[in-house]
Amino acid sequence: MVTKREKVNYTIQSVSHALDILESFTKTEDELGVTELSKRLGLHKNNVFRLLATLEHRGYIEQNKATENYRLGPKTLQIGSIFIEQRECRRQARPILENLMAASGETAVVAVLRANKVIYMDSVETGKTVRAVSRIGAMLPAHCTAVGKAQLASLSPADVERLYPEMNLPPLTGKSIKTRDVLLADLKRTAERGYAIENEECDLEVRCIAVPVKDFSKNIIAAVGIVAPAGRLTDDLLEKGGVVALLQDAGRALSAKLGYAASTAKK
Repeated sequence: MVTKREKVNYTIQSVSHALDILESFTKTEDELGVTELSKRLGLHKNNVFRLLATLEHRGYIEQNKATENYRLGPKTLQIGSIFIEQRECRRQARPILENLMAASGETAVVAVLRANKVIYMDSVETGKTVRAVSRIGAMLPAHCTAVGKAQLASLSPADVERLYPEMNLPPLTGKSIKTRDVLLADLKRTAERGYAIENEECDLEVRCIAVPVKDFSKNIIAAVGIVAPAGRLTDDLLEKGGVVALLQDAGRALSAKLGYAASTAKK
């Protein structure tokens, strides 16, 4: 395993300098000019200017046209918000996942959508001998997962098409959705019934159902799901509605912890 000290040998100098620029801004010095940054970082002005131009193009830096100085751009807020969102979502989700697993008897998961992928933030596994394997930390195609489809279902068809510009979609199993049109139809059904179904689309013999989670801004920021062997999470069980109700209660509980209920109650 490469140690932290050894990783220093792999650093890219230009990337390091760009990060030095970002870290130069503070609460008391929110704007800096090329000359000041050049002095602080010991870099030639031309190098600083090129780095600033790159960061500005990507939205991490913006220029104040009145002073011609530079300041942090909106992209830094977006990245920071994602970090806070993920940490807070996982922290608040843990006890809810524990309760959901205890009530349903199956593995409970929470995941966030990033473009057309989902990242599994946390899970609480059932104690049953036969169970779905934990996916914590995994990044999987959203169209193959219930937690992904639960979040994609809130998007417009145009937004889905932007995430999936190609008509054919890469499958993970023989039961995965393989075309964008089929995905759009699945997402429409998901929105209508209020929960998504993953029918052995990610792993054979494994099914999952999931519901979206909203935050204080009423935006869908995650999904909570139940993952189980296909033989236990059957269509008949879903039609009875008990396990779906448990999942929907968990989704509402996590949304409330993230401020959604409070924001809607004020209206």
